[in-house]
Amino acid sequence: MAVWDDLVGQDRVVEQLTAAARAAGATVEAGRGAAADQGGNASLMTHAWLFTGPPGAGQVTAARAFAAALQCTSPDLALGGTPGCGFCDGCHTVLAGSHADVKYVRTDGLSIGVGDMRDLVLRASSYPTGGRWSVILVDAAHRLTEAAANALLKGVEEPSPRTVWLLCAPSVQDVLPTIRSRCRLLVLRTPAAEAVADMLVGRDGVDPETARLAALAGQGDIERTRRLAVDEQARTRRAEVLRIPLEVADIGGCLTAAQRLVDTAKADAEALAETQDAKETDDLKAAYGAAEGSKAPRGMAGAVKELEKRQKSRATRTRRETLGVALLDLLGFYRDVLAIQLGSTGVLANEDQRQALDRVARDGTAENTLRRIEAVLACRVALDRNVDPLLAVEAMTMALRAG
Repeated sequence: MAVWDDLVGQDRVVEQLTAAARAAGATVEAGRGAAADQGGNASLMTHAWLFTGPPGAGQVTAARAFAAALQCTSPDLALGGTPGCGFCDGCHTVLAGSHADVKYVRTDGLSIGVGDMRDLVLRASSYPTGGRWSVILVDAAHRLTEAAANALLKGVEEPSPRTVWLLCAPSVQDVLPTIRSRCRLLVLRTPAAEAVADMLVGRDGVDPETARLAALAGQGDIERTRRLAVDEQARTRRAEVLRIPLEVADIGGCLTAAQRLVDTAKADAEALAETQDAKETDDLKAAYGAAEGSKAPRGMAGAVKELEKRQKSRATRTRRETLGVALLDLLGFYRDVLAIQLGSTGVLANEDQRQALDRVARDGTAENTLRRIEAVLACRVALDRNVDPLLAVEAMTMALRAG
């Protein structure tokens, strides 16, 4: 399976990245001067790329596929084959996350610090050790602190001849102007529900009707759609969220719904902590050679404290992401309500909730629905500003009741 097969509904992006990978291969094989004479193909490749698009469109997937295509060593390339075969050692190790010359930059916390970015810039100044290119993939460039972004700017301004930066962010506005002006921009679009459903049927063996409903409910987010299609717990949680518009008829219902939503997010964070935190702590202590009942080795206390700080930040991010998914589901619900009230004949994202949609649409006006949509958006803004989650969600549910 080619590395591009996971990019659903992104034909234009795949075409551009394939052409760039082919030009990059020509640069490696023939030398920079020779590649520049090949009909201008060298201009298809650049040292920094910025992948943007709506949630779930596949920015990181596209960047990873491009990284694999840059490292592709398929013998078919000499015969004009497409880079990114998916079977050679270069492609396989990149997709598995074990390629020595491809560095993935992820964060479980809320931000990427300057220390990590300085280390990456230093690494980017060297040539690849065994692969064709040295690739650094930052999957959340919008989470860079100001100092980290300034450190990244130095690496992008003064690139090594065989280094490629791949930055992923929700939108171009989320990246410093000085950085984005030095990157080639690729904007991924929301894939069509039909294309996502076909992928689920063909690749994951999902029942066609289940795939269709999940693709509509996922609203273009491929990973979210896959979870809804194959994970019963994900479907149950979505159903609980979509009960909220029917439960806010009184103040007690508002407060109960808000508490349940926040408790669910907290449970998600605790479940993640239970499976990851203890293992990370044990692994760290083992790395320091700590024995049970003995005095802690020198330097271990500080390392454990730093690990606990990262784990706490990860728990906060998990709660926010869980709440964020719930708020997106609510937005989709009220958007469907508004479509019904305005007499739209388009396909509804929450087709499986038709009775609830009709009831809410019947009990209010389009003006009420718009105010409720604004309340959900205001809750998202409040969470981004570190407002206490329970207070933010309670304010939202009360506004949903007022309409």
